[in-house]
Amino acid sequence: MTPVRIQGRKGRLATLACAALLASSPLAAQEFAPEHHAGARMLVDELADEGIERAWLERAMGQARYRQEVLDAMSGAAERRLRWDEYRAIFLDAERIDGGVAFLAAQADPFARAEAEYGVPEEIIAAILGVETRYGSITGRHRVIDSLATLAFHHPTRGDFFRRELGAFLEIVHEQEVSADAPLGSYAGAMGYPQFIPTSYRAYAVDFDADGLRDLWTNPVDAIGSVANYFAEHGWRPGEPVVHTAAGPARPPAGIDFNRAARPPAARAGALRDAGIVVPDDIDADARLLPVAVEEGEGNWRYRLGEHNFYVITRYNHSHLYALAVVELAEAIARARGLEAHWLQAVDADDEEARP
Repeated sequence: MTPVRIQGRKGRLATLACAALLASSPLAAQEFAPEHHAGARMLVDELADEGIERAWLERAMGQARYRQEVLDAMSGAAERRLRWDEYRAIFLDAERIDGGVAFLAAQADPFARAEAEYGVPEEIIAAILGVETRYGSITGRHRVIDSLATLAFHHPTRGDFFRRELGAFLEIVHEQEVSADAPLGSYAGAMGYPQFIPTSYRAYAVDFDADGLRDLWTNPVDAIGSVANYFAEHGWRPGEPVVHTAAGPARPPAGIDFNRAARPPAARAGALRDAGIVVPDDIDADARLLPVAVEEGEGNWRYRLGEHNFYVITRYNHSHLYALAVVELAEAIARARGLEAHWLQAVDADDEEARP
């Protein structure tokens, strides 16, 4: 695993933050050429000290452009504005399920190798790629360098985070001899089949076809191995369930901390039962679970109980809605292949009508 060298600069983030305050002129709001933009100049200095050619860095940053639409999009993510039934409908359609079946068939060998090597079920890997980019068919329309430069120097609260991502992106494209203005991605700078942010690309991308290059932009084999490696590195437990169906009162009961995305399961099964949540009988009272309550229509609530592997999925995207979409798409793909998703335990017979 390649180390994330960009993280070694944490001690200088305060200096970069000060430099961002200097980048407030109309000219700086339109471009990030180092001769005009103090923050970009300091980042170039930093990366040049690490061995990247200064002239290359200056050309790369000179190609970046400010994009107001990127800042606008950051406040409108679907995970923050949709109910579960609305969010689910985006990802659980027949086209995405059939596409997953076809993608698994076309890449049968790398999927089988990834599951054998990393212990992550094929359908989970496929569902991540299906949710993120429809199996590589929609990888983003924003120039990554524009998105990251805009967010690095103009986001009101997360500038430091995106400066690290911008630095990591420049390291990646320089290392792989890709023009800095070529890669397209999401408004937040996520790239390729799996929509890795640059620091994740550096840390978890693998050369799964052994061609000497870790290519997540155009190579589905590397993408499959890299998603599996990401989950393995974040503690995926092979053979364990992901999430259980539960039941409960008409509205989520008080005193239960639902939807603790990206936090390990902490609620005792016995305490959930005491609060009125119907937990499967075979789960021990002392077992730790991640309780999820999602609204399907006005006032209609569904309950799920995440295990450790559900928590691992939320490390990929911190939304509990995202994790549920992944596991339900994975189950739908498995079912369409004529297989039983024995590792999932996500949807029971009562949910048949809701299935696509």
